Amino acid sequence: MSYQRPSFRHPDLPINQIGFHRKDYEGAISTLCAGCGHDSISGAIIQACYEMSLEPHRLAKLSGIGCSSKTPTYFLGNSHGFNSVHGRMPSVATGAVLANRDLIYLGVSGDGDTASIGMGQFVHAIRRNLNILYIVMNNGCYGLTKGQDSATADQGSINKSGVENQFQGIDLVSLGIELGASFVARSFSGDKSQLIPLIKAGLSHPGFALIDVISPCVTFNNNQGSTKAYDYTREHIEATSAFDLVPLESEISLQQTPGKMVEVKLHDGSMIALLSLDKDWDPTDKLSSMQKVYETRAKGEILTGLAYINQNTKDLHSLLKTARKPLNQMGKEELCPGNDQLQKICSSYR
Repeated sequence: MSYQRPSFRHPDLPINQIGFHRKDYEGAISTLCAGCGHDSISGAIIQACYEMSLEPHRLAKLSGIGCSSKTPTYFLGNSHGFNSVHGRMPSVATGAVLANRDLIYLGVSGDGDTASIGMGQFVHAIRRNLNILYIVMNNGCYGLTKGQDSATADQGSINKSGVENQFQGIDLVSLGIELGASFVARSFSGDKSQLIPLIKAGLSHPGFALIDVISPCVTFNNNQGSTKAYDYTREHIEATSAFDLVPLESEISLQQTPGKMVEVKLHDGSMIALLSLDKDWDPTDKLSSMQKVYETRAKGEILTGLAYINQNTKDLHSLLKTARKPLNQMGKEELCPGNDQLQKICSSYR
């Protein structure tokens, strides 16, 4: 049996600032399990790009292998895309980013694709401050191979087979902060009111933006005892702040409210507005952010929201002083410096 989304849409559906309907940001119909958290994340990506009025052809989707890496098929069907091999998405993304800085890059990965086979590539993409929004759809198991515990499964959690995980889980948020990611956040696939602004802010951030999204696997890891299940996540969430992105096109006017308001200006002029829910937490202070992550984890809670942001780092293009013009638009005269310059370059390495 095949399914096809109807092409007819009501003529009075709203459009964004560049004249696109929300359907223009959709993709193929999902073949994931009904109720999969990954589909909710795909929906949040569609909504975020629609609200930001991004031209679909300006966005490039990159992924690896796993249930999460199937999802780029289900959103932004008119965008560029590259599905790489298991764990190798960051290196493909690095090449793409360096070749064409005019595109907006969105990497989609899973806990196995990132925290196991792809860990080495993941940490170096952070270290280089690659200009990409890197979303991890984290369900704590390997859904494509029948639900074995992944590296992010919490110690003591119980999988569907009733087996307790004996190993310490890798916390991607604390790892991202420690390695120097300039934008680190966590969210829950079931909380679009938080996830959509985070995606919009991550796409606007100049540098490596990591969002670790708890995305329960309804087939293999939604049982009692799992710390990545829907019920457990809802019962143990602790948000860092009330969060919103104020785009450049809108009048930026933030009203001071009780609590600690943090205003973070992005490179394009848009603003992140954060109302802290914890008097001792500051998202621009690395030590404060790490302490908050460890405190909530020690209590068995799941910290969500923007955990850390650094406005004063240089992305990979700034560090390498790359050309503004995409490589595929350059001719021989621009790409070949000539024999004299090549000899000087070679001599400098002798």
